[in-house]
Amino acid sequence: MKKYLLIIATVFAFSINSKAQDGIENILFADISDANKLTLEYLRPASEGFIYGMSNGWYHTAKVHKILGFDITIGANISTAPSSMETFNVNSLNLSSKITQNPSTSPTVLGSGVAVTNAFEVTIPANSDPNINGGVHPELRRNFTMPDGFGDDLPMSGVPTPAVQVNVGLPWKLEASLRYAPEIGDDVKGKLFGLGVKKEITSWFGPLDKTPLHISIMAAFTNMTVSSVIDDPSGNDVNITNGLGELDLKSHTIQAIASLNFPIINIYGGFGYIGGSSSLNLSGRYELQYQDGLVNYTRILNDPLNLDYDVSGFTTTVGARLSLGFFKIFGSYTLQEFNTYSAGIAFSIR
Repeated sequence: MKKYLLIIATVFAFSINSKAQDGIENILFADISDANKLTLEYLRPASEGFIYGMSNGWYHTAKVHKILGFDITIGANISTAPSSMETFNVNSLNLSSKITQNPSTSPTVLGSGVAVTNAFEVTIPANSDPNINGGVHPELRRNFTMPDGFGDDLPMSGVPTPAVQVNVGLPWKLEASLRYAPEIGDDVKGKLFGLGVKKEITSWFGPLDKTPLHISIMAAFTNMTVSSVIDDPSGNDVNITNGLGELDLKSHTIQAIASLNFPIINIYGGFGYIGGSSSLNLSGRYELQYQDGLVNYTRILNDPLNLDYDVSGFTTTVGARLSLGFFKIFGSYTLQEFNTYSAGIAFSIR
């Protein structure tokens, strides 16, 4: 689990520190309300994709283990953003009049496009910003560049999430699932906890319990926190002290599951609901340089960004599992707002 959690933390760190000289911190040259809107849309595919991915990979059969039977499942999910989320419409954000020039669209973090250099121009009216020289300053203008998309740098241009867990059989045809990783990492950190329960209800349907068909209902939730130190860049007129990006994710799902279990092959599927939320906080001290002729002015921002995302929707999964004794290989495809590919192996006893 630790290895997979580090993958997520690394993707998040890449999002926050994207593309060296044109990272997230450059957006702070805008008015803080505009910076929140621009950052919210830029990071939306990753923040929402994590939630959908975290809710996948909980099962590869509807059949539950016998009491104290168990399996260890090691898998991976890749959630792909809709093509409409590769860019976002800048004009629809209703930016303030302080943005006096901007392109009509810009790439998101999972896009493949390159942002237009210095496409955004900010005008700060004279004596209007208390964060600049105590509010005493001339009219200031500044151009900045949005970060590029880096979807091409990720597998299938998607968001990877972990699906590593232990499943244990309990009385009354119940099965418990646990996902856990303590906080790991240094500049890039992550921790995760998830718990699920599956109840087989095949016997509710009379003679079906004499067939290869198994039916269950399942519910699960996952909490994950990742953080990344924000590098102090050079050459872009931004000085950062104690910069930190923190992403807190919560997801939950409830699904009906069915599987046809044969000696070697297992066909399974599920239908249900996924919901979740994430919050992104950008903390630290940010000193941004503006220039009026030969005179430099410094705008100081502390803990500038706090963004929230919410997702919900229906989900449908179809998959297959190959059984080679206690060793299993599985793969599935989930149809939802962020369609998700899942694959992995399991070591199963009883």
